[in-house]
Amino acid sequence: MEPIRRLMNEHRVIEHAIDVLDKIVSLIEEGKGVDTTDIKSIIDFIQTFADRCHHGKEEGILFPKMVEKGVPREGGPIGVMLEEHETGRDAVRRMLRAVELMEQGRVEAKEDFVRAALDYITLLRNHIDKEDNVLFPIAKNLFSSEEIENMMSEFNRVEKEDIGEGVHEKYEELIHSLLKKYLHREEGHHIH
Repeated sequence: MEPIRRLMNEHRVIEHAIDVLDKIVSLIEEGKGVDTTDIKSIIDFIQTFADRCHHGKEEGILFPKMVEKGVPREGGPIGVMLEEHETGRDAVRRMLRAVELMEQGRVEAKEDFVRAALDYITLLRNHIDKEDNVLFPIAKNLFSSEEIENMMSEFNRVEKEDIGEGVHEKYEELIHSLLKKYLHREEGHHIH
């Protein structure tokens, strides 16, 4: 599977996680109880799958290779994506802090969580749309088949060495089960 398609498939899994997070926010806003373990699982998914693995491949492999091909790092789509990755990390830190306070019984932390989660949801939905429809189409035409093959090998190395064997699949299963629990949806999007 070529690198851009792999990243786009990962986007589909991330979108499922965002849908679950959105549902959890709705439940909290309705005053219903939500299992903080599920919230922490989604945050763990975001930190490991979406950020370390997915954004890691973009920041460590794809974007630098695009810059080598003449796509500007600053002021263009790459700069915007990098900035949004940082904004997303900040929202995730805020969500995590709020969940920890919620677990300590701090009622006001629910509002903080909802605000941070909505910031993240809005950011990521727009971010994925920009990558899928602006940045990735640019990237698709930049590389030779040999460069694409090399990039795919690097992606596989990141998944194996930096993330760990089977971790990708574990997170896909997690999101699949949360989709079922919160949204009664069966579909899962498998990447490999």
